[in-house]
Amino acid sequence: MSGTEWPSAQLVAAARDGHVESLTALVANTHPHVLRFAHTLCASPQDAEDAAQEALLILFRKVGTLRSIAALSSWIFRIVRNECLRRMRRPEWDDLGGASAAESPEDEVIRHLEAERVARAIAALPDMQRRVLILRDVQGHPGSAVADSLGLSLAAMKSQLHRARANVQAALRH
Repeated sequence: MSGTEWPSAQLVAAARDGHVESLTALVANTHPHVLRFAHTLCASPQDAEDAAQEALLILFRKVGTLRSIAALSSWIFRIVRNECLRRMRRPEWDDLGGASAAESPEDEVIRHLEAERVARAIAALPDMQRRVLILRDVQGHPGSAVADSLGLSLAAMKSQLHRARANVQAALRH
């Protein structure tokens, strides 16, 4: 099996049934796909590596609970997506909405739905725009550091950031 093929149903079934060599092969064969997907969602290569590793650990530990062999791809990619979103969130963001212990359950649900809308809008951005926006606006890195880490000039980084902000605003208006 080459590194670009998705693991076969027989391999997934054997891993699910506890066959150690199959489980090892499943994790190894799934890794390139998971990592590539994580790189499209996460803000930095380090976050992508961490999210992919966490997803593969969950796969390793919980593949036996997988009900349908066909569900593997959607399950593992959902784990990666959630890990990338979790890594985008910072603890101080919880306090920005004025949330308090006295917040009603309805307000909490609305705040959570708004956060999900924003996360979906950011995830839909083109790759470079998403990375610039996350590094600059979400993680708060200085513009020059963002430009350097992504191999862009400061002007190009600012242009990508402007486009990303405009695209997110347009997505949220709809």
